[in-house]
Amino acid sequence: MKALIGKFLEHLRVETNASVHTLRSYATDLEQFRSFLLSKDFSIDEKSGDVSVEKVDHLAIRAYLSHLYRSHKKSSLARKLAAQRSFFRYLVEEGFLAQNPAEIVATPKQEKPLPTFLPVDEVFSLLETPDRSTTWGARDRAILETLYSCGIRVSELTGLSEGDVDFSLGILKVYGKGRKERIVPIGEKALAAIRESLPQRDRILGGLGHKGRGSPLFINARGGRLTSRSVARILRKYILKCGLLRKVSPHALRHSFATHLLDAGADLRAIQELLGHVSLSTTQRYTHVSVDKLMEVYDRAHPRAK
Repeated sequence: MKALIGKFLEHLRVETNASVHTLRSYATDLEQFRSFLLSKDFSIDEKSGDVSVEKVDHLAIRAYLSHLYRSHKKSSLARKLAAQRSFFRYLVEEGFLAQNPAEIVATPKQEKPLPTFLPVDEVFSLLETPDRSTTWGARDRAILETLYSCGIRVSELTGLSEGDVDFSLGILKVYGKGRKERIVPIGEKALAAIRESLPQRDRILGGLGHKGRGSPLFINARGGRLTSRSVARILRKYILKCGLLRKVSPHALRHSFATHLLDAGADLRAIQELLGHVSLSTTQRYTHVSVDKLMEVYDRAHPRAK
């Protein structure tokens, strides 16, 4: 099994262009499954001492999920089962197995928490917090403006290069999950913030000899790309500075972007395109956080509401 996991991960990296994060998650989930089977003496090949994939059945998979049930959220269990399904599907496609044992294992029913978002006034307060007169303050303002203006994922933001911004057309080229490319509009205020941050960025990159259209749009002190964790730390700093008493992640700005568009009357299909969601059902979560807006419209418009 260990060797086949390696082949599967290489397939994901080369054939499907999976992200580093996806590869890491699949590697961890599958190795944990293998370790569990070894510890319980399930499906062991006596000759190699490793797990024999031919002997893994749906009962072994269910036993593993039951083992994790008390210590993991249902969303984590669903992710681990998805990794197993993908792995065994690959083995079937490559002729190592006749059927996928994970296909008949039901996915745990998921909780559907409402997205965390900020009201418009709190977003504006947050965006005004960075000190634009400093090198990193100008960069941080551009980061926050871009996240809120475009609704992109933090991984998409950190992947932006200088050549991905078209100032004349007001658009960004971003690479989403599976490296799928899409074009998103970006507002004038975000473009202005990016323009303001570029001279100091160019000075740092020029000193390192790294400047060019392929260079990162948002850099760290060493001229390299920011990581998602770095962006989360930057946001946390300004959340504290502007006195917002809540836990806010970079993804909350994406949620705020979608919620504010929906509240202003934007079409759900258009929001789906902007967010890069494959399924409309993913976007429909935002209808639940706009109930107050719906009630306001109802109270104002319905003849029998008063």
